[in-house]
Amino acid sequence: QHNSYYQECLFYLHSYGTNLAIISFYMRHDCMREALLHLLNKESPSELFIEGIFIPSYEGGKLHMLENLLETIDPGLESWGVYLIAACKYLQRKNYYHILYELQQFMKDHVRAAMTCIRFFTHGAKSYTELGGKQTWLLKIKDHLKVYLQEVSRSSGRKKMACTFRKKMSATDVSRHINTVDLQMEVTKFLHRCESSGTSQMTGSSLPTLFGNNNMKMDVACKVMLEGKNIEEGFGIAFRVLQDFQLEATDVYSKVAKQLVKRQKYSEIRQLLKCVNESGVAAKNDGDNIILNCLNEFKNIPAEDLDNLIQDMDSDENKVSK
Repeated sequence: QHNSYYQECLFYLHSYGTNLAIISFYMRHDCMREALLHLLNKESPSELFIEGIFIPSYEGGKLHMLENLLETIDPGLESWGVYLIAACKYLQRKNYYHILYELQQFMKDHVRAAMTCIRFFTHGAKSYTELGGKQTWLLKIKDHLKVYLQEVSRSSGRKKMACTFRKKMSATDVSRHINTVDLQMEVTKFLHRCESSGTSQMTGSSLPTLFGNNNMKMDVACKVMLEGKNIEEGFGIAFRVLQDFQLEATDVYSKVAKQLVKRQKYSEIRQLLKCVNESGVAAKNDGDNIILNCLNEFKNIPAEDLDNLIQDMDSDENKVSK
């Protein structure tokens, strides 16, 4: 029971005040439930939720209390959907990713939560040694995606109104993402090991992962081949990256070969060609093209190594032209 002064203020606010003033008044007097119900009853815009309820809640350490009330008023959270999405966007703009992740978990918005975990994994890492220490995020991505798949398969049998605010994704896409995470785990373990053992030679400004665009994925494939003890060691993982994402394999192999020429590792180029030929999916001239790309770019390959590379060519015509 509130005193008469409180009632007077409330009467005045309801008569003359804005919705934000009313909501802020409720919040100041620890009447969060009333603030939320007022917001819903007036169908207030999401800015009002952010400014009047959400910001004061997390700044005052009452986010859990807010979440509990949202769930109590509407267990399915549907009536809060537009407000919760707005809160997520606000947190993203502010770079408050830890609060965002907590909110996404509360919302059971597993696909978006997985995307936030990807950011936690990749953001700010300067080496694969660092990424090696962040692999728990990869496990969390998988957990979110698996839970999402379970929920989708459970709800598909029931005739109920589809949830409107949680991000949707086809089962095929989810499975593909899970596969990407598995492959990224392998890449991370491999490159972490290479960095630890000192075989790693590449330094780049940005750290490529399989969560980037195709160019970045190609960089991952190159990195894996070049950073092992030899080409063969990383070829298997690189080959799977190329296959899974249907990348331009010849471009990647040529890029690797050029790096090997720069490092004067000519025998490794021959090993690369052997791996490519044995992979079973190389086109007839792939090996030749890799060598030709190298020869066109570098004129200073020692004669003996040059002869060896030319001998490795399949086409006599290419051999003669060189």
